[in-house]
Amino acid sequence: MSARKDSLHAPWRIPPTGLFIILIVFGLTFLGLVTLFSVSQSMHEDPTTLLRRQVIWLGLATIAGALAMLINLEVLRQYAYFLAGVSVLFLVLVLIPGIGVEVNGARRWMDFGFMRLQVSEIGKLGLIFALAHYLASHRRDLDHPVKGFLTPCGILAIICGLIILEPDFGTAFLCGAVGGCMLFLAGVRLKFLIPTAVTALIIFSVAVYYDPIRLQRITSFLDVEGNRGDSSYQLWQGMLAFGAGGLHGVGLGEGRQQLAFLPEAHTDFIFSIVGEELGFLFTAGVVVLFMTLFLIGVLQLRRAPNLYQYLLVMGALLLMTFQALINIGVVTGCLPTKGMSLPFISYGGSNLVLMFTLTGILLNGFRSWDMPSLRRQREL
Repeated sequence: MSARKDSLHAPWRIPPTGLFIILIVFGLTFLGLVTLFSVSQSMHEDPTTLLRRQVIWLGLATIAGALAMLINLEVLRQYAYFLAGVSVLFLVLVLIPGIGVEVNGARRWMDFGFMRLQVSEIGKLGLIFALAHYLASHRRDLDHPVKGFLTPCGILAIICGLIILEPDFGTAFLCGAVGGCMLFLAGVRLKFLIPTAVTALIIFSVAVYYDPIRLQRITSFLDVEGNRGDSSYQLWQGMLAFGAGGLHGVGLGEGRQQLAFLPEAHTDFIFSIVGEELGFLFTAGVVVLFMTLFLIGVLQLRRAPNLYQYLLVMGALLLMTFQALINIGVVTGCLPTKGMSLPFISYGGSNLVLMFTLTGILLNGFRSWDMPSLRRQREL
């Protein structure tokens, strides 16, 4: 009987909610691979070019996700500050000319010859580990203005500040939003959070105002049709793709926007290609899948044995869903244009590996929390 119980909680066992998460993730990833194959036809002589590269990254991402699912989160907690330190080191190194690769005026990548690494993805991972560990370790000091507020805000400010310097305002905003939610959920007092959030938004707005490129994106967003031949060209073409697709789409490989009309069709604006070729039903399905992913995660969080695992899994969940929300908002014209990939679907290795790692963290929590309460300790 005991052997049977042990087998129920073997390392490879995944609860039903976890299996549902896996189905959602692989469904979104498969949609991304199909769309990339379609887009490749107009970008390369060999239509499998993007697909082959993404499949290689998918293999690496699957390994990263499996490791994140199987490792003991409490053991990994001992290295939380080390992970944060490594992420800060990479964020500093990428700013140094000769080390960081500059593309379109932004220095966000490090070139290792066989691959390019977008270092802000490491920063996201280091952020949630550092905040989850610190807030859980000082959960009795959250009323203290220094230990409970200024110190975790300092961790958040360092990572967001370095990302802004790349510059990458959208990712910095994403990290700030996720970090702020983690502070709130940990129990940090609103009398600290609200003034700080308002101040951060003011500073962020001033930084955007004094950055001509970002300011132009805001002003053109306010009049998309009037700027459709200039600064809003990409957004306008993306909206045309949705209109052309209608309810059922024009069919895979039959879209026109991928024929050099829509820049970044395989990365930031791939959702527009899905809308044009597969129609509203598929785009609505993508939104529903991300909503379902979020709801499943939130419903499982009540079973977390301690604050550290609660915040870590919540941080991973928010990074995935907030990034999807921002990308979909940008592509549909609800938010100002920002280069941010759609999780699991857009082309790009660094983000795909991160998203599968975050999925592994979710599954890790679901798997360990599914054990009988007598088999695991619970924080009082």
